[in-house]
Amino acid sequence: MTIELAQLYDCKELNHFEKKLFSAENFPLSYGSFYYHIQNNLLYVAKIRGVIVGYILTLVKRKTAKIYSIGVSKLYRKRKISTQLLQKTLFKLQSLNFQKVVLEVRVDNTSAIQFYEKNHFKSLKTIHSFYQDGCDAYFMEKTLAN
Repeated sequence: MTIELAQLYDCKELNHFEKKLFSAENFPLSYGSFYYHIQNNLLYVAKIRGVIVGYILTLVKRKTAKIYSIGVSKLYRKRKISTQLLQKTLFKLQSLNFQKVVLEVRVDNTSAIQFYEKNHFKSLKTIHSFYQDGCDAYFMEKTLAN
């Protein structure tokens, strides 16, 4: 497996991948969104034999970095791909001198919440009706050591 920065030629595959992973109430990204983020933010992809099996998108055009989305193919879960993507991202954010990274996660996504807590994210507050289906989100934060 390789983890690398996404390239513009990855947009089509990322868009297809996104539609398989996320339903409408989870704000799936469009082709145009991936095109924009590859040029303006931090987007890593995990590939096995040249095929995208996971990605992490972090918004970096702000004072505090924000993990916007992370996804791994159902066929490749439980292989530490999310952990490797997150570690690569956190290392890069530290090198860019970010002090904190934040994210929102659905309150009913217990596996994601456990993953973030295991990686030292702390829940700071609940955002009510954050998602289109009315589900709340936890706002989580991690302080980065520099």
